[in-house]
Amino acid sequence: MESFSFLEHFQIWLKAYLILSLFSFMYKDNKFYKLSEHVFAGLSAGYYVGLIWQTVIIQQLVNPMFDKGEWWLIFPGLLGLLMFARMIPKWSWISRTSLAFYMGSTAGIYLIQTLHGFILPQVLSTMVSLDPSNGFAATLLALIIVIGVISTLIYFYFSKEHTGFMGVTARVGIWFIMISFGAHFGYTVMGRISLLIGRVQFLVYDWGESIRQIF
Repeated sequence: MESFSFLEHFQIWLKAYLILSLFSFMYKDNKFYKLSEHVFAGLSAGYYVGLIWQTVIIQQLVNPMFDKGEWWLIFPGLLGLLMFARMIPKWSWISRTSLAFYMGSTAGIYLIQTLHGFILPQVLSTMVSLDPSNGFAATLLALIIVIGVISTLIYFYFSKEHTGFMGVTARVGIWFIMISFGAHFGYTVMGRISLLIGRVQFLVYDWGESIRQIF
């Protein structure tokens, strides 16, 4: 491996310090962890401010107005400026107009997106064929999907007491819900473990090589 420059050594040691100080929270809350936490929060806030300024203010407001002559964008721009009225207690009520417009338009957009992106595809995926000619495995999987959907919906049906057949079906629905939660939890854990492996590899290989070169 090539020798690191002074700047590369500094960057590696700074990353190692931040990683180890964040991991130190597993022992107890301490000043090293708090410092790294504040650095991370500050960098994240600064990054997103710059990102929003460039991708929203400049690209979607300023450039279209001055380059393309789309002066009607001044109205959404003014609505955005009115949001800052919340910083002045006397005029904070003005921001409610922008907030109401934002919440209403966002709700309408996400309602359509959720309907076409999640609900309808899920409904379509449950409309499976139970034709035995598709093969035993395909038929069994389709039957499990049908039972899982119906039993889960019955579990969330609270207009009738869960007794008798309704109670048995609701308990089956609980099993499907728990399996689904377990799968999602396992997927989340796998994602976090992959991040942990990446950080450990950095400490072992990059930081370890830097220590070897210095000492």
